[in-house]
Amino acid sequence: MGDERKSVARQGPLSGITVLDFSRVLAGPYCTMVLADLGARVIKVEKFGTGDDTRAFGPFVGSESAYFMCFNRHKESIVLDVKSPRDRELLECLLDTCDVVVENFRPGVMDRLGYGPERLAKTHPHIIYASISGFGHSGPMTDLPGYDMVVQAMGGVMSLTGWPGGPPARVGTSFGDLGAALFAAVGIVSALFSRTRDAQGTRVDIGMLDCQAALMETALARYDVEGRIPTRTGDSHPSLAPFETFAASDERFVIAAGNDTLFMLMADALDSPRLALDPRFVTNDLRVHNRAALVEAIEAVTRTMPVTHWIDRLNEAGVPCAPINTIDRLFSHPQLLSRNMVIQVQGQGDRAVRTAGNPIKMGGYADFDPAVPLRAPALNQHREAILHELMAGVGAYAVAPVGGEQAGPKSPVSVDTQAA
Repeated sequence: MGDERKSVARQGPLSGITVLDFSRVLAGPYCTMVLADLGARVIKVEKFGTGDDTRAFGPFVGSESAYFMCFNRHKESIVLDVKSPRDRELLECLLDTCDVVVENFRPGVMDRLGYGPERLAKTHPHIIYASISGFGHSGPMTDLPGYDMVVQAMGGVMSLTGWPGGPPARVGTSFGDLGAALFAAVGIVSALFSRTRDAQGTRVDIGMLDCQAALMETALARYDVEGRIPTRTGDSHPSLAPFETFAASDERFVIAAGNDTLFMLMADALDSPRLALDPRFVTNDLRVHNRAALVEAIEAVTRTMPVTHWIDRLNEAGVPCAPINTIDRLFSHPQLLSRNMVIQVQGQGDRAVRTAGNPIKMGGYADFDPAVPLRAPALNQHREAILHELMAGVGAYAVAPVGGEQAGPKSPVSVDTQAA
């Protein structure tokens, strides 16, 4: 392609893989962001006029959405009107050359457009077709809309989040969307590996509710074994103690002494070795059952000095602990900075936005930690470059102006845009 394409291409273990991304909002774009971070080429197919819904989500840098920039970095954008014969032909050529299709429409939408998984399995058997939806493409709830908040509630995590006696709470990030995105990325990479052996694509069907159930840790097993419904435990772990926050003289901090040895080391670091000899606290099971007394005994010590004092003492003893950082502190966190976990993304304006980088560190791929801002595309920015590429490859197209001379109606096909 031209310079547009060169500015997007990056090296990584997925270099040479092309993803055609029909998704929008968060679950799908986060999945394809992970694939792009790993070196895949991601061509984002957007709707006519407005593009991805998140282009209208704040906060804004000038007229551009920082939300959109974060999850659509180093992708290409093309607007396709599938009512237009010209654009349908273009889409067919893109399908010929791509390896992965990702979509997060409600089940049935892609079938109605003529690009569902069963059709593509026949016409493009090499494609890995990944769908992310609220409830997957089977079962009695498949047609229902599913948002992050819906699956957090339905999947049980809200019943465990919050304080005893208080109302259920949403996890502070979009746990439902992000969990589904990561499972989708694992499924896609697994399908790509499988294709190296049999040259066949496959279907990856991700239901957000399924992912929430999978991320419930041992809550289901605990209920099955104990016969008691797990409930909200605030900031404490239901099976470990001490594994929660404690008050210092200035603010709260975390101690996570997850076994008996760490508990003894903690007691010494707090200059309270008798804690480890207290018959109520000698095993983890006893500490869990006597948690209130344990917290009271520990805080009688920790309230005497500030957080920094206790963090230094506990770290020196090798006891897991942490201050409770607000988001602003992450930008200067020495560990995150040392691993290049604060990067910049930029749209078409001059102002770059800081965000989290790629946590997957792999030897031999310097591009994983870019020194320059990663670009997020303008709507339809790469149409001309993609047309040039296809023209060079198959000789089938005369280059249309950016914005797309449409042979069909100017408005896009009516699709159900209910977010997965």
